[in-house]
Amino acid sequence: MNRLFGHPARWIPVIAALVAGIGIVMTGRSAPREAVQWERVPDGGVQPQLAIGSDRTVHLVYFKGEPRAGDLFYCFRGSNESRFSPAIRVNSAPASAIAVGTIRGAQIAVGKDNRVHIAWNGSDAATPRGPKNETPLLYARLNDSKDGFEPQRNLIEQAYGLDGGACVAANGKGSVYVAWHAGTGEGEGARRVWLVKSADDGATFGKENAIDSERVGACGCCGMRGSVGPDGEVQFLYRSAREDVHRDIYLLTSSDAGASFASQKIQDWEVAACPMSSEDLVNSATDAWAGWESDGQVYFARLEQSPADRLQPIAPRGAGPNRKHPRLAASEAGAILTLWTEGTGWNRGGDVAWQLLDKSGRATLTTGKRTGVPTWSFAAAFAKPDGSFVVLY
Repeated sequence: MNRLFGHPARWIPVIAALVAGIGIVMTGRSAPREAVQWERVPDGGVQPQLAIGSDRTVHLVYFKGEPRAGDLFYCFRGSNESRFSPAIRVNSAPASAIAVGTIRGAQIAVGKDNRVHIAWNGSDAATPRGPKNETPLLYARLNDSKDGFEPQRNLIEQAYGLDGGACVAANGKGSVYVAWHAGTGEGEGARRVWLVKSADDGATFGKENAIDSERVGACGCCGMRGSVGPDGEVQFLYRSAREDVHRDIYLLTSSDAGASFASQKIQDWEVAACPMSSEDLVNSATDAWAGWESDGQVYFARLEQSPADRLQPIAPRGAGPNRKHPRLAASEAGAILTLWTEGTGWNRGGDVAWQLLDKSGRATLTTGKRTGVPTWSFAAAFAKPDGSFVVLY
């Protein structure tokens, strides 16, 4: 044995390595991997918003410049790439976007042939203006060559009074939906949720129509979020303002391509002030997920139940100072990453925290926190093909 293999002691490190290798195979791990990797928003930007194309390309829009009147930039990243493309400006008129308040910035959707659609609240310097010189709701889509954006357009014709953020959703059949809430000076309890639709991939839009079937108002400086779910349902999440104190979370759902909407109250909250809150909607391979904030806490819930079923919101473990800006990301295997900020406020940055949910929606022990969220910003995340997540902050 010694002549053929050498002294047995020389094989101890080899045997140990083989055992370790067997252990890795048995545990199903091909290599150590962090569940979450961290990246700064390109070019020092803030307010990252993401959308994933049908080819798993990651599309990103972010804000740069003077917070009251700056610019939006767009870039993309292939599913197996490690860097984003060079950025191009979204807004055709300079200084048309706003970051102050962290609620009124851009939102992004990907539609037919992976065309990108972006909507945002216009700044005081933005043109064209809305009716009566009011704040415009601006929209731009990626051009046919996908090397720039078409000139920005205002989508409000009658429902002026824009305050909190607007939202955009799209599907692969050429339907684009842009929604916002607005009133006529009668208080937040009289605000309505309005929608404009396009059937030609954003080339033209119809007239705005109110879609909130329950007249519960809308929290003026709170945001909205929209999406088209796995089964084609159009969904919008927003905060009400009934009697100016019932600031509950509502889900609007349409199963007929936006012709009509059913309303479902998700969670109650009574507060006699506008909390400047935001929401999120994301689709996994089989389900739609929602995230929202109430009373200093963030909540997440699966939305596949029928409207008659009561959702069971998931709140992250522990407590943090002023948890806000919930965000979600889904892996191809069905895992859900939940994100939120802690300690952020008016003209103040903070931290971003996260917790991983398994594919059944159960919270895992995989959690973490990162410092350094810039002023007027939050975080966003996407899943990589290997199942790990990248967080932009």
